Amino acid sequence: MKTFWLLALAASLFAQQADHPKEAGDDRTGYTDTPQLPGQKWKVHDAARPRPRKVTPGLPLLQEAPPADAIVLFDGKDLSKWVTVARGGQPEEPKWKVRDGYFEVAPRTGRLVTKEKFGDIQLHLEWMVPSGVEGAGQGRGNSGVEIMGRYEIQVLESFANQTYADGQAASIYGQYPPLVNASRPQGEWNVYDIFFEAPKFDGDKLLKPAYVTVVHNGVMVHHRQEILGQAVHRKVAKYTPHGAEESLSLQDHGQTVRYRNVWIRRLRPYDQP
Repeated sequence: MKTFWLLALAASLFAQQADHPKEAGDDRTGYTDTPQLPGQKWKVHDAARPRPRKVTPGLPLLQEAPPADAIVLFDGKDLSKWVTVARGGQPEEPKWKVRDGYFEVAPRTGRLVTKEKFGDIQLHLEWMVPSGVEGAGQGRGNSGVEIMGRYEIQVLESFANQTYADGQAASIYGQYPPLVNASRPQGEWNVYDIFFEAPKFDGDKLLKPAYVTVVHNGVMVHHRQEILGQAVHRKVAKYTPHGAEESLSLQDHGQTVRYRNVWIRRLRPYDQP
């Protein structure tokens, strides 16, 4: 039974992984040859799209205990709630490293994927690009929070690093930049609080798109923003039918990023258990 579950998970993740390969060349300014985003004046990763203005967040938030009904995905000790899945590979024991209350991407080993699946959620996590990480554009501290394994909130060093607007930290990757840039510098912890409404399908038909609200370091940067579809590089996102609940994943983009204090809550009507 365990073998069957692992094979099924691997097949599902391979089918839903974001088409988000390593970009070639200087991608700091964006592109001019990508398709038009529906309902917007901008193209995907548009070089002309204004970067969000910077807002200095308040004092770093204290690490507080998760709510009583939260599922703690990382308690500072181990990755027992996760597996590692390389592109096209089978789920394996996590290769990402746990150190001093955080875990760190093990570059080019595969994304980190929850064993448990989720639909509508409240997600809290903290992430850091360590001091001294080099690179530019999409090449400095690149990772991502992949809700349901496909709807990505970008993780990137965006305090002193410029890239295309819809690819900076806290963007809905390839679709919408954050309302403002609330990033902290390298060596400091960033906090994401994400509230996500899963899409609904009837067979191959999309009945309701996904929506997401994102708070970055205490600053709201997306307010129930409609998601256009699965994250994809240089293309317009679109939906592919999937389950009502899917695994959460953290992206391995071949770069060093740290995470800690990760917990999640299922969101249900008050009269449902």
